[in-house]
Amino acid sequence: MSSRHNNTVVTTLQHHIMDEQRVHRPDASGEFSSVLSGITFATKIIADQVRRAGLMNILGSTGQTNIQGEVVQKLDMIANETILACLGYRDNVGIMVSEEEDEPHIIKELDERSKYIVLFDPLDGSSNIDVNVSIGTIFSILQRRSDGTDGRVMDHILQPGYNQVAAGYVIYSSSTVLAYTTGHGVHMFTLDPSIGAFLLSKENISMPVSGKTYSVNEAYKSQFPDGVQEYLDWTKTKEAGYSLRYIGSLVADFHRTLLKGGVFLYPPTQKTPEGKLRLMYEANPLAFLAEQAGGVATDGRQRILDIVPTALHERTPLVIGSKDETDRVSSFWKG
Repeated sequence: MSSRHNNTVVTTLQHHIMDEQRVHRPDASGEFSSVLSGITFATKIIADQVRRAGLMNILGSTGQTNIQGEVVQKLDMIANETILACLGYRDNVGIMVSEEEDEPHIIKELDERSKYIVLFDPLDGSSNIDVNVSIGTIFSILQRRSDGTDGRVMDHILQPGYNQVAAGYVIYSSSTVLAYTTGHGVHMFTLDPSIGAFLLSKENISMPVSGKTYSVNEAYKSQFPDGVQEYLDWTKTKEAGYSLRYIGSLVADFHRTLLKGGVFLYPPTQKTPEGKLRLMYEANPLAFLAEQAGGVATDGRQRILDIVPTALHERTPLVIGSKDETDRVSSFWKG
């Protein structure tokens, strides 16, 4: 379904979701599109807050730390509360899980109606808020399990990434862009603030198979595994001719890699041997998007989406990007 805007035929996100359901899930009831609608509504509110942050005394920290031990920014809290409010009243959402909070929010008892579980990083890259660098929201959607785990909430939440029914992110930058997948390709939308709608800008995105760009915080190089250090040394040789591009916001670095190719690395360090990125709020949803666009995501040993989580805030190393580039990292680093 499409509409006209400035004499141009455009497709809104909501119309695109409905069209996708008609093609891939003709028996769908519309409940799933309602969940995505709640997420997009929340991100429009967050985008508005981000845009006006410097005018509204919402920059800086709250003085608190979250479960990750990180300083909570005022916008972190606003984004978190916004998503909880926009999804909490929807009958089909049973559980919401935020990177910012210790425990999951049990909204309703999981049943055939309230079957969706939404996990999210409300404001990725929040340490960059005060310096006006791109930040974002990452989300992952699961369904309650139907294999005899009724009543055990964590069994419903702690599912491997391959069970995701949808995932996506929103990047707040010079424009607000949303990318999502339901397992049938990756589609990208840009928010038109004049009409308050996300409009289709790229459909069925294909990540380049290769790309001579790597993204990593090389300040930690001496703490990385030997194989990763060897890879980074190789990228600087005349033979390789690679370029470093590192923003420091995961969403922003992944967004560039998705569109331009290359590889993003966040290896383990001596200080964080289990990795630093959160499996369920960051690695899983971005891995789902990467694979749907033809890319690869690994923790250095195995496919990210195959990892069975054992804890709500489990961390993981991450190598994600173009197939040729992630394979090349693996050739140096054997996990």
